[in-house]
Amino acid sequence: MRSKSLALIAVGTGLAVAMTACGANTSTGGNTADTNTNSGSGGAKVGVILPETASSARWEGFDKPLLEKALKAEGLDPDIQNAQGDVQKFSTLADGMINAGVKVLIIATPNSEIGATVARKAEASGIAVIDYDRLNLGGSSKYYVSFDNEAVGALQGEGLVQGLAALAPGKKPAEIIEIEGAPTDNNATLFYNGQQKVLKPKYDSGDLKLVQSQPIDNWDNQKGGTTFEQILTGNGQKVDGVVAANDGLAGAVITVLKKYGLNGKVPVTGQDATPEGLQAILRGDQFMTVFKPINEQAEATAKLAAALAKNDTAAADALASGVTKDTKANRDVKSVLLPAQLITKDKVKTVVDAGFVKATEICGGDLAAVCTELGIK
Repeated sequence: MRSKSLALIAVGTGLAVAMTACGANTSTGGNTADTNTNSGSGGAKVGVILPETASSARWEGFDKPLLEKALKAEGLDPDIQNAQGDVQKFSTLADGMINAGVKVLIIATPNSEIGATVARKAEASGIAVIDYDRLNLGGSSKYYVSFDNEAVGALQGEGLVQGLAALAPGKKPAEIIEIEGAPTDNNATLFYNGQQKVLKPKYDSGDLKLVQSQPIDNWDNQKGGTTFEQILTGNGQKVDGVVAANDGLAGAVITVLKKYGLNGKVPVTGQDATPEGLQAILRGDQFMTVFKPINEQAEATAKLAAALAKNDTAAADALASGVTKDTKANRDVKSVLLPAQLITKDKVKTVVDAGFVKATEICGGDLAAVCTELGIK
């Protein structure tokens, strides 16, 4: 999948690396979609529904403003709403956008079931649907834009191995706890599959010992922390490494590790390169995260939406030249799959230099000296 992703970058040479400030958009959203919320470009109407804000800061802090900017740059008129994890609200927002006559609907759904239902409704009304970030298994959306999520999982596995070499060199078997994402999110499955490509051979050889692997419903950080503590105490408060599927879950794990005096002694993985995650890495409490340039994802989605708004399927197909298997519907979905990057302490500067976060967001207080040492400014 990574080789396909790199090829796609060559196709999408228009995807700029430059970023804008990632503040929250002022659109609030309600139980009905207001198609004028983000209007102003006068182009074809495009609806965007994001899933929630509880599990990750990315949706409102990054995806929303970057999608708005990218869609407007393509001459489109975006209406961007957030379902706040409420399946009924997601459905209601979609109904409002469909009734308002959007030309394209972009959906990042709380689960595949509601995503598949919404896609069928939209397509019955002649509206093109793009699955954004999360593929809806069993759905009918013709296009999918995301990162190479198995490769993301493999980076997490590689990061854990690097962390163990740094913090628990030579220990065999090193005891591992895995705190995974929501079982209803296909991305979580792909992350897990990628992790296991790296970790399973080490479990099989006896280098590592899996204490327990536990998916967390709804990517709920509080539940993730509680679950991790139960597993940790059940294992005699012993752990050598933790796979946490994103920075939010990593933060919950670190809170528990602090309680038992284990923070900084146990490598913890993450994902999304959130300011909080990067700060935890700079402090030494989290070993790594995965940097996914969401600006590139937003720009690829906007270019695809612009082609579909013009009913130019040839142009859309040229952009979405990759393929992702919908295992539930047994179909191939035309895809744009982008590569990601493993970020450890020495590479945090890369994220700042790319404009993804500002130095002022992560370098205050106790981290000022660390940032100076690493040249982050």
